[in-house]
Amino acid sequence: MPHRDRLHELLPCAGLTVVEDMRPGSLFPPEAGWRIAQGIAAPAGAVREALDAAWWRRLADADGEFLVAVLGHRIGGNDSWWTRVRHAGDGVPGLTGDPGFVALSLDGQVLLAEVPGADGPRVTALDRLPERLEEAAAAAGRETEVERAEVWAAMPGRPTWPLHWAERVGSNPAAPDELLIRLLDVETGFLHGCDRPAVLDAAVAHPDPQVRSQPADTFRPKLTSDQWVRLIRAEPSSSRRVRWAERARAWGVQLPGDLYDDLLAGPSRAQAAELPGLPAHHLPGLAADADPQVRATVCARWEDLSAPLRARLLADTDDAVRTTALLAHHNGVPMPRDVFAALPAPRRALEQCSLSPELEAELVRDEDAEVRRVLAANPRLSAHGVAVLAEDPYGDIRSTVALRPDLTEEQRSAVRYDFDPTSMSLALPWVEGLHGDADAMRRLAASSHPLIRRSVARARHLPPDVVERLARDEDRAVRLFLAESCDDAPAEMLLEVWRWWDGSFSHPDRPRSHPNFPRTGLLRHVADPDGRMRRLALDDPQSTPADVARLARDPEAEVRHRAAEDTRLSPADAVRLLNDPAAHVRGTAMRSPRLPARILAGLLHNRDTACEAVTNPSIPVPVLYRILAAAAAAMAALR
Repeated sequence: MPHRDRLHELLPCAGLTVVEDMRPGSLFPPEAGWRIAQGIAAPAGAVREALDAAWWRRLADADGEFLVAVLGHRIGGNDSWWTRVRHAGDGVPGLTGDPGFVALSLDGQVLLAEVPGADGPRVTALDRLPERLEEAAAAAGRETEVERAEVWAAMPGRPTWPLHWAERVGSNPAAPDELLIRLLDVETGFLHGCDRPAVLDAAVAHPDPQVRSQPADTFRPKLTSDQWVRLIRAEPSSSRRVRWAERARAWGVQLPGDLYDDLLAGPSRAQAAELPGLPAHHLPGLAADADPQVRATVCARWEDLSAPLRARLLADTDDAVRTTALLAHHNGVPMPRDVFAALPAPRRALEQCSLSPELEAELVRDEDAEVRRVLAANPRLSAHGVAVLAEDPYGDIRSTVALRPDLTEEQRSAVRYDFDPTSMSLALPWVEGLHGDADAMRRLAASSHPLIRRSVARARHLPPDVVERLARDEDRAVRLFLAESCDDAPAEMLLEVWRWWDGSFSHPDRPRSHPNFPRTGLLRHVADPDGRMRRLALDDPQSTPADVARLARDPEAEVRHRAAEDTRLSPADAVRLLNDPAAHVRGTAMRSPRLPARILAGLLHNRDTACEAVTNPSIPVPVLYRILAAAAAAMAALR
């Protein structure tokens, strides 16, 4: 049964009527209520022995309503929901005892809680909650160096959540390489984002193949060419060796010739034969291989094969090899109608082959729209065939024609193509291939087709006149791609893009991390009506800790998040932001190096915050080693 349903059964048993489930919004969040109830960053005098009816009357509004979260019945995990309930009468709701609860008044002034503890239930009652929390944050922020030293000397103490520490300690930026190398024997998830050469060296040399493979099996591998080669050589599985070789080549790694020899000598020879960059001296042997799959693979290198090898493959005893060779042969030699008619599956011929004029003339007017659709992208289609398909009654066929590289821009502008400007678009490969050609970039930057202009904007460098033109493009995706990819993008356009774009998965920090993004004069935005612009104020070198404090109290979560990232954040504000309504602001506050040690130690020993807290860079390195030791012992106990 879902958590919500169980909760809605439990609350009426406690004498409460459920009104609605609601997100915290701008309210004090349940997660922060749990922590305070457990004594982490809690105001003094919050602990009591019991909650009498008077406290419950203070909690409820005139209609008897308040908010409640019950342990074990959260909706949404740490960023949990409140449940708004109504209590009739003057008695005490039956919430005490297991499993534990936190309740908040609708005005956010009163907090009541009872949570399990090592020494029995811990009961908390607080009024004037915002004021008391401000006082507690200020008091915590006055922590002395002596007090900090005492806290760290006692860590880790009783390691409550060492498995959580193991999971994330590798993401702590203060962790030295040596610690991360030791962590390889405990937990390797951190390698997905690791870019430290010494650690990656140790990983690819690790005796455990699963550890060795982790740095390669990521979205953006950080391995050097030498590390890739060592990884491939050390991999015991033939198929995985080829897989890593494929990944290495995809990331631009040039593999040594003897490595190709080793891969072709293994059981995964057929897969290795498909590797790009395979030295040509291997082709004769592969063309005569006993495995027909290998012989068929060689046909992809048709231009590199001698005439006798081509003839042998065209006459191969295997039907699939002969067909593959025939298709490769007709990439350069027009295919007649009788050969096309004899093909068991003509689609590949439609996609890639040169066709005789008579056959092409028939196919571009074929009754089957799918035939014309496939043919429209054939790079060997004649100018006449292209012209016919440019007037096809189907819009998607005309749209494919409009993106062909062999059209002049005058011809392209005459095609009635369909284009959805809101659709996700990738750079056209043929435009990418011309990124180094300044004249081609000038010509294509003036294209009538937005996708071509978008593809130009993906170039790393462009001539100044092309940059100027694209920076004024009416298609804002062109300007976005220029901001993400082109190092020559102008500052004023980057600032304009920032107003509506905050980074993508593939370019998470652009445009703000762009080298040309303005760094001065941003303080003028500190009072801008647009929160996105207020976020920039702290990037200005003229900004001050007072500006950080001001934006830490901004009404918009994204602005508070930027303040929480700032190393000039005061310790008191770091503590206060732990109670922010927005989960990502709370998480950033937990990682703030300005967080007092006593508060951070409490977060390290809390189930819901241990993973985030262990990444805080203010944890002293000796403490990190002790944390690692506790985590290693806990992991070993599970094995």
